[in-house]
Amino acid sequence: MSITKRTFLTLTCAATLAVTPVVSFAQGWEPRRPIDFVIMAGPGGGADQIARFIQSVAERYDLTSRPLVPNNQGGGSGAEALLSVSGTSDPDHTILVTLNSFFTTPLRQANLGIDVQTFTPIAMMGVDPFVLWVHVDSGITSFDQWLETVRGMNGEYVMGGTGTGQEDSIVIAFLSGAYDLDITYIPYDGGGAVARDLAGQQIMATVNNPAEAKGFYEAGDFVPLLAFSDERLPAFPDIPTVRELGHDFSYANQRAVVGAPGMSEEAAEYYRAVFTQVYESEEWQGYLESESLSPLWMNADEQRAYWTTQVEAHRELLAALGQ
Repeated sequence: MSITKRTFLTLTCAATLAVTPVVSFAQGWEPRRPIDFVIMAGPGGGADQIARFIQSVAERYDLTSRPLVPNNQGGGSGAEALLSVSGTSDPDHTILVTLNSFFTTPLRQANLGIDVQTFTPIAMMGVDPFVLWVHVDSGITSFDQWLETVRGMNGEYVMGGTGTGQEDSIVIAFLSGAYDLDITYIPYDGGGAVARDLAGQQIMATVNNPAEAKGFYEAGDFVPLLAFSDERLPAFPDIPTVRELGHDFSYANQRAVVGAPGMSEEAAEYYRAVFTQVYESEEWQGYLESESLSPLWMNADEQRAYWTTQVEAHRELLAALGQ
């Protein structure tokens, strides 16, 4: 099976910083208790790292009257977090840090009864590409070598990724279909655990986001082989993209924060002002560059339109990959 149409649609990033958002805090409403900052992934992964970085920026500049309290809920490919946030009794003090499982998990688990459009748009912080990684001890230094190795193992090549039917498994399913590979896939609750198991060689390859693999890469443990981005990543200029190899495919993780269903408009405006300041901070802009994320700012209406586009794109993508 091959993908002949582009299946992940990030809005054009070139224009994302053309208009600088204006910050104006909502008058009269402030959090009265700590803010439940729910992360729909396990500790150590990209979503977790981003949530804690955002928390640190908010604390450094005293942007909230009550603290953001990170709360990892990665079970069931993010289903745990979606159910917790959608059922909260205090929507004005509950925020969800999302990735693409915000779209895929409700599609794959319709029994959850989750409609993403009931959530409250807060801030789109950027999009995060995927990279194929192997351990340096594998001796593999190119994608062609990797293909030869996988084909020679007759189904015993083991890769790990976050969840089933969500981001990592989608990219690995694409590789399997596009190159006629037989890969054994092990699902994890978060990208941090995936990266650690590649470092320990319990698995043979991953498609971690750059931030998740960065420490191991800098230590010389990981070797990048292929990027699933439209263009080569500045951090890895010698690594080809899958598009260069003739496949009309790219895929990236949204990095966004959304409010619980039923959040008041006063609370939503307060948080939008907070996260706008985080987005515009020197720290966040530096993080985007250092971790190979692409900026992608959106207002609330643009976010809702993006959600609609992404739900349909992932519906098609999951069907095409048989997920």
